Amino acid sequence: MKKTLITILLMITVLSSTCFAAAPKLITNLEKNLDTIKTWIIRIATPAAAVAIGTGVMMKKFSFGDEERVVSGKKLIRSTLFSYAFILSVDLVLKAIQSLFG
Repeated sequence: MKKTLITILLMITVLSSTCFAAAPKLITNLEKNLDTIKTWIIRIATPAAAVAIGTGVMMKKFSFGDEERVVSGKKLIRSTLFSYAFILSVDLVLKAIQSLFG
């Protein structure tokens, strides 16, 4: 009798879907801070990527037949695009972290 009562109470508490709790202050602050970090990373990375791509294009254009500079310019452009794509994917990572907390 006692075991069935404990089992029933345990099932009610585990399976109940009503929750009257609010989001904790720490989680709310964490979400705001992660959003701020994301916007700052993108604000800083966008001009840096533009400068790096511009430098790579200029290296290719003004190489004057020097094969090493052409290859170096292409490598700079390619690595900048991959890095910027990675930085843009930070948004997905931060949303995944936020979904763990909220």
